[in-house]
Amino acid sequence: MTDHRLLIPHPYSPDAKATLEDAAGDRLAVEIAETPAESREGFEAATIALTPRLPEEWLERAENLEWVQATSAGYDHYDVDALEARGITLTTASGVHAQPIGEQVLGAMLAFERGLLEARDRQRDGIWLAHEGGELGHKTVGVVGLGAIGGRVAELASAVGSRVVGTKRDPSDAPEATNEVYPPEEVAEVYRQADYLVVACPLTDETRRMIDREVFETLSSDAVIVNIARGEVIEKEALVSALQQGRIGGAALDVFDEEPLPQESPLWDLPNVLVTPHMAGSTPHYFDRVGDLFATSLEAFLAGEELENRIV
Repeated sequence: MTDHRLLIPHPYSPDAKATLEDAAGDRLAVEIAETPAESREGFEAATIALTPRLPEEWLERAENLEWVQATSAGYDHYDVDALEARGITLTTASGVHAQPIGEQVLGAMLAFERGLLEARDRQRDGIWLAHEGGELGHKTVGVVGLGAIGGRVAELASAVGSRVVGTKRDPSDAPEATNEVYPPEEVAEVYRQADYLVVACPLTDETRRMIDREVFETLSSDAVIVNIARGEVIEKEALVSALQQGRIGGAALDVFDEEPLPQESPLWDLPNVLVTPHMAGSTPHYFDRVGDLFATSLEAFLAGEELENRIV
């Protein structure tokens, strides 16, 4: 056993804590916090933390902390500058959400393509009215951000026959399922081609509100936008206006700039919008995958090797 001490703070369920503890094995001491006070105190001794967040009240106590393994793919809620200044490594759980989010995106696109939202509304009202469904296999799916999640979306869309285009910082490393890949500065080409635009990029200063009025003017009037990234990536007012005025065909939204989505939001009542409560990444296998990722990264950390999904 090493001298390292792992802290698993209190917010996790008992089952999740047990799974994460098992992932650590007997290679280091593990402390599992049950209360907010125990979490705060635990950071005083921890050298490694497996945590869903790292608020200032925890970080200011973390004198010995060397590595933070986030249990989320996003890291916009971490103070990256503060971690970097203190020499603390941050890694994310990028990849563990890929399958459930990929399936949800595929389901949303099929719901719009086959008219399932309208069918459900008519079923509720007892109306028998046939409509013609389209074929997703004859459409172009544009993916903004071909990381682990965007890559899985590309694979599933390609599997049903869709043409897939997207963006990636290094286009040479794009998934094989893509037909065309563009660097970020050429993302407008993806907007022009997409029948379905899937937003799967991280929230950064560069991506905040990047899907703006100009983008909605570039998309075709039948295009559907699917956002499983962060709500702040889309300019909310521009989105609502485009939907209300029929400048795009619809939207499937799992994330919002304010959560829960306020009751007064017009998005609740728009017939061409599918709202889900930030659950696209949910899966009963979530913490098993996080545990596997952490176990692999722990071996690399103890061996002084490079860690997967490193941000800082």
